[in-house]
Amino acid sequence: MNREACGPDSYRDWVLGLDFRVRYCLLLPMAIGTCCLLFSCLLFSCADPKFQQYLAEGEQLYIKNCSNCHQRNGKGLGLVYPPLAPSDFLDKKVAAVICLMKNGQTGEMTVNGSSYNQPMPGIPSLTELEIAEIATYIYNSWGHEKGIIEVKQVSQSLKSCPSD
Repeated sequence: MNREACGPDSYRDWVLGLDFRVRYCLLLPMAIGTCCLLFSCLLFSCADPKFQQYLAEGEQLYIKNCSNCHQRNGKGLGLVYPPLAPSDFLDKKVAAVICLMKNGQTGEMTVNGSSYNQPMPGIPSLTELEIAEIATYIYNSWGHEKGIIEVKQVSQSLKSCPSD
């Protein structure tokens, strides 16, 4: 086999011989996408399909149930609804956050040194699995890297929720 038929030069010549639109509108995004996918696999543990499933489902559930107040980017809404990104409350009180998703809260709370006093309605119809998926999403977005929040952890947290 000669070098001209299959070496790096022939690949380069093939790529350079392609139409400009194919090179820059098809191959470049594919290369960038591959790099982004590899980076996200390292960052979000692609080896664990359960984690990936929780993350994907959790994002959809978050958008449907939480983003209206906390916003898609997790930044909250001024001094009306608290941020999740960043959030000292979120970082320190995983069990309380799980209880809030299911049961809601009225009264004042402090997040990042700011006071918030809007009621947060709970969503009693959420299953423990759905809460685990939302928690996995919020605890692995916007700079958080907590890993998967298991249904077992949600179940234990819900048993310890304060009663109204």
